[in-house]
Amino acid sequence: MQVDVLNIKGEKTGRSVELPDDIFNVEPNDHCIYLAVKQYLAAQRQGTHKTKTRAEVHGSSKKLHKQKGTGGSRKGNIRNPLYKGGGTVNGPLPHGYAFKLNRKVKDLAKISALVHKARENRIVVIEDLKMEAPKTKEFTAILDALRGDNWKTMLVVPEYDTNVYLSGRNLANNKTVVLSDMNTYDLTNTQVVIFTEATAKMFSETEVEETAA
Repeated sequence: MQVDVLNIKGEKTGRSVELPDDIFNVEPNDHCIYLAVKQYLAAQRQGTHKTKTRAEVHGSSKKLHKQKGTGGSRKGNIRNPLYKGGGTVNGPLPHGYAFKLNRKVKDLAKISALVHKARENRIVVIEDLKMEAPKTKEFTAILDALRGDNWKTMLVVPEYDTNVYLSGRNLANNKTVVLSDMNTYDLTNTQVVIFTEATAKMFSETEVEETAA
């Protein structure tokens, strides 16, 4: 899959990069995408929900009245779940929602998300960014030249760059990630994926290494 390399003004540079078909031209598996997104969102849940049982609520432990002879029902103490302010029966307790997903499933989910973006022509490759200092205004101008209708974008860089990261940190419709940190949820939650030229070439290098192994 050949993709033209654009400059920061959105113009063609005359160069192109080859994105390997073994990654960008496979049959996508939507169920794997669903599982990967579900796992990501589940891991974000704090799971701190909690209600008090009758052993934890405030109140006397004295029996309200004698067992027999009153003509009424039998009653224990005021912390009984039947009374206002009493404990909760079978209420939620703190627990984690995270679950394990096999590495092959997660990898297939990420590849499938990339394939969908490629088929929709939502993958853009630009020349490598070099910013002397954090400049959000300059960063916004670059994105405006590459995207349309104020679409949500994700810039994928080969390695962490402080100036690039700080330049786009406060932009609501953009996320800057390192290639190794890219996940399925981010891919599905963005409209345009922007690879730098160095990042795009890393896909082919990874493919060569896997073939050699």
